[in-house]
Amino acid sequence: MRYAVLGTGEVGRTLGGKLVELGHEVTLGSRTEGSPAALEWTRATGGRAGTFADAAAAAEVVVNAVGGRVSLAALEAAGAEHLAGKVLIDVSNPLAVEDGGIRLDPVGSDSVGEQIQRAFPHARVVKTLNTVNCRVMVDPARVPGAHNLFVCGADAGAKAQVTALLGEFGWPAERVLDLGGIEASRAVETWLPLWVSLVQRFGHPDFNLELRGAR
Repeated sequence: MRYAVLGTGEVGRTLGGKLVELGHEVTLGSRTEGSPAALEWTRATGGRAGTFADAAAAAEVVVNAVGGRVSLAALEAAGAEHLAGKVLIDVSNPLAVEDGGIRLDPVGSDSVGEQIQRAFPHARVVKTLNTVNCRVMVDPARVPGAHNLFVCGADAGAKAQVTALLGEFGWPAERVLDLGGIEASRAVETWLPLWVSLVQRFGHPDFNLELRGAR
């Protein structure tokens, strides 16, 4: 499978590296040609690098791994024509650090996942993975025991395809909970402030939710 991973930060590099390890063709997309972080990643992994548009054009599946507040701009740079009909996996969170604290925008009545689906109506948007650290995203065994991940989106086929990919990462299908339409992005995005507080409490990000009694 050919993947575009948009974003050269830790999340994008980690996801892209795992996809290469699994045998997929991966292009790591950045805002400008010749990003030093992207080129370093290519040397380390054997993957490819290019602009957002280069990556999206070559891909069958696009992963949005930039920050939530710049996601629309990054996807616009990727090009609506390169997203149409494709599964678009959104792992972003709408986080900003302001006055020494964290703030989400949007929150409550909207979400980044919904904004992306509205802006790119022909993309098949699936929100997932944003509730865990990027190392846990690709290696759930870092957290002992059985714990849960979520998917949401309007397209059932896209969610099934993403759930299969999560299985390649090590997430059993029965531990991936389908929350319904893309509007459920509001719920999973608002988990982030508590997640940050727990990182501060524990001193590390290797934890996750385990839901008991759910069917």
